[in-house]
Amino acid sequence: MLNMIAIMGRLTNTPELRTTTSGKEVCSFDIACERSYSANGQRETDFLPCVAWGKTAQFVSQYFDKGSMIAVNGSLQTRKYQDKQGNNRTAYEIQVREVSFCGSKAPDSTSTRGFDEQTESYASEARNAQSAQQAAETGTDDFAVINDDEDLPF
Repeated sequence: MLNMIAIMGRLTNTPELRTTTSGKEVCSFDIACERSYSANGQRETDFLPCVAWGKTAQFVSQYFDKGSMIAVNGSLQTRKYQDKQGNNRTAYEIQVREVSFCGSKAPDSTSTRGFDEQTESYASEARNAQSAQQAAETGTDDFAVINDDEDLPF
């Protein structure tokens, strides 16, 4: 079975970091995500609830604000509960595993940063680009140049 969600949108509120009674950190936030055009030719927006835990929750609460562009990878989870009137309810939430910045911090910045819960590390697109540039300068390339055009199969 496969349960994977990848969305990109803007935060509708400033994420708030809370701690559960068992001491786990949790951060809940909503992402506004546009859908493709509807039958009447207008775009529609979905407001998707997300929940991040642990270091991912810390990262979201520290680096994102209302209106920030964010990319989220995770899974869809249902949660059943009873409201104050005793009615049974079902909530659908995205359990966040990985988050990334989608916009630049400043007009001249193009780096992308994020936190990967599985590796428990921060990723930086700029750092990866720098590593690729160093590999190109030192000649440690993954591809070999073939100078023989005579034996091409097409």
